[in-house]
Formats: sequence, C-alpha cells, structure tokens
Amino acid sequence: MDKQYWLVGAMWGGSDDALKDFIVRQYWYCWDINEAAESDSNVGNSIATQRERFRQIRRGDRIAVKRMLGRGSADMEVRALGVVRDVDFEEWRVYVDWLTDDQFARKVPLHGCTASIHGPFDSNDAWVQNVFCI
Repeated sequence: MDKQYWLVGAMWGGSDDALKDFIVRQYWYCWDINEAAESDSNVGNSIATQRERFRQIRRGDRIAVKRMLGRGSADMEVRALGVVRDVDFEEWRVYVDWLTDDQFARKVPLHGCTASIHGPFDSNDAWVQNVFCI
C-alpha cells in the first residue's frame, strides 16, 4: 500500500496551541473521545466527516501539522512533519515519529485545508511535495 499524506491542525478552538505537547508526547489527536460526532456543518469540518478521514490513516503515512495564517489568507504555515508510527482508533490518536521540532515553519498555499484534518493526498501532487519535503 502506498504512503498517504495528511494535513492536520494543532490549534484548539483556533487559539490554544497544542503543537509542543504533540511533539513531546509523540502523537497527534483532535477530539475528546467522549465528544459527540454530530454537527450541523456540512462543509467538511464536522466531527463525523473528519473522523471518517481519520479512519483512513495508516502506519507509514506522512503527517504535517498546519496553522492558518488568518482569515482570508491564501497561505498556511506547515509547522511539523512526521511519519505515522501507529493509529489508535478507540482513542482517536495517531502516534508519530516527528522529523522536525516545534521551531519548524514553512509557508505554503492553503489549498483549501481549513479543517482539522485533510487527506489523503497523493505524493505525485507538486503541492504535496512542497508541503512534505525535508
């Protein structure tokens, strides 16, 4: 199976930055395991939609943590890159071997990635190569 590429967020509620904790603890997650999956959103940002994406993440996939650069910005900041080590579908947690530290930063086009999790992307896409190159 080919590697898949994922972009994920680390800002709780748009303002509480969890990236340092993710890097130190070597994981990424987005939801409280007791949080309801219902939402009125039908634009890809609902918890149910994002959990469906999450279920597709596999060991060996590549993951990038991104941050929005403000309302209306055409760009985002890639803040961390890693390789998925394991996925816990009960805890909604991805264990990651981070390849960068919390000081990494790269500005790339937003490419519509406004939700907490986007993907899977294919490695042949030039935008994906720009996001994930080390």
